[in-house]
Amino acid sequence: MSSSSTVRTARRRTLRVAAAALVAAAGLTLTACSGADAAGAKPAAHTDKNAAAAESSAAGWSGLQSSDAKPGVAGRQAGSAPAANSAKAASPVRIQRLADGISKAEISKLGDQHYRARIVARGSVLATLETKDGDAGLDANDMFVTLTLDGQVHSWMGGGHQGPGTFKLAGGWTAKVTKTGDARYRAQIIGHDGVAATLEANQQDTGVDANGIYIVLSAGGVISAHA
Repeated sequence: MSSSSTVRTARRRTLRVAAAALVAAAGLTLTACSGADAAGAKPAAHTDKNAAAAESSAAGWSGLQSSDAKPGVAGRQAGSAPAANSAKAASPVRIQRLADGISKAEISKLGDQHYRARIVARGSVLATLETKDGDAGLDANDMFVTLTLDGQVHSWMGGGHQGPGTFKLAGGWTAKVTKTGDARYRAQIIGHDGVAATLEANQQDTGVDANGIYIVLSAGGVISAHA
């Protein structure tokens, strides 16, 4: 073979090697770009899924916080302290049988000196007492019930006096009952030192704990007390 043929063959081999190298380099570049795009796409898709899950969780949590939520469900599904406290407040602290032997009081704590008692008989809620600004009372067909600021329920049968008038009560108290309007009565609770408390029954019954003597004044002007 002549020297010129040898040179041409070497050049062709060099060109083929160079072309192959260029193709390989291009392939590597495309692979690297494709990998970067894929890596970028996966986090984006993952973020979208996380956002959707967060929105779903928020919607579910909002629903559980509604007034229709069952007590205790929200606390179990999300471990936040407010949810647990809310669920706890909705559950009865205790259940107490009342003086008529049929009714019972389901007592719940809503806050500091804030209690609620649901009066239940044969599966039906007959009345609700709540200590918002003071003690609460109820005349339930001659069964009298008080709920005090510390969540204590007291009940008794009978002993009512129909006002207006002045009446001797248990514990040495005297009640001066006056009518102030339609289904509105006032009772001044008088002791040895004068007027100790005033009850206002404005279209709803009311009650008070007078040093361990429990007094109820109804919106119909009936007053009763029990030790």
